[in-house]
Amino acid sequence: MTVFGDYSRYYNLLYRDKDYVGEAAYVLGLIRRHAPQTSSLLDLGCGTGVHACEFARAGYDTLGLDRSENMLVQAREKQKRRDSGELGRVAFAQGDIRSFELSRTFDAIVALFHVISYLPTDDDLDATFGQIQKHLNPGGIVIFDFWYGPAVLTDRPSQRVKVLEDKDVKIVRVATPTLHVNDNLVDVRYDLLVIERSSGHCSEFAENHRMRYLFRPELDALLSRRGLKPIAFHEWRGEKVPDEKSWNSAMIARA
Repeated sequence: MTVFGDYSRYYNLLYRDKDYVGEAAYVLGLIRRHAPQTSSLLDLGCGTGVHACEFARAGYDTLGLDRSENMLVQAREKQKRRDSGELGRVAFAQGDIRSFELSRTFDAIVALFHVISYLPTDDDLDATFGQIQKHLNPGGIVIFDFWYGPAVLTDRPSQRVKVLEDKDVKIVRVATPTLHVNDNLVDVRYDLLVIERSSGHCSEFAENHRMRYLFRPELDALLSRRGLKPIAFHEWRGEKVPDEKSWNSAMIARA
């Protein structure tokens, strides 16, 4: 099944406890510190648009890009609910982050919530950062978070169960990981049971999300090939240099 196919229908409910506002504030702080001249921003793999709308709320001219039309439908619904003064600052477009072509460039590009770890091959990574290089203004920055290899191999992924509900449905999600140590990959199989409250009808579906964990030397080499210079490397939403406990880490690079 396509990644973020049926899964995208329940995405907002599954991640309603995610601190999007706090994450956006953290990213905005990084932008103001490292690229205070920023006025335009591209959000790669924007999903349902929550981060993008927060960036627009902060005054940035923001474009959210995602491959999933189902996600973008939800993003545009959020856009409609925003104050009229913000609507002109955020827009959404469909595209693959490995091959998108836009008629403009940006002062900052972000790829959040492990978007870069959804690129399983070297070719995928190189193509994506080629597009980032092409769409980034001189002196602009890219900010991305990712699964950090030393932590994944130290605190190995395990099966997890999550139960969520709202007025319409109850969802039971079982995440079962399979680690491929020689390929730097984790296959996460999501099995979802969806129970509709009104009818009691139950449905089940599964998706496999292939995730790549990354290491500092390969990231340095990847960025260097694309003319991007690393300027910061730390834990996500922190200042500490990542170590074997830092599953979610972040890097900032400048064009």
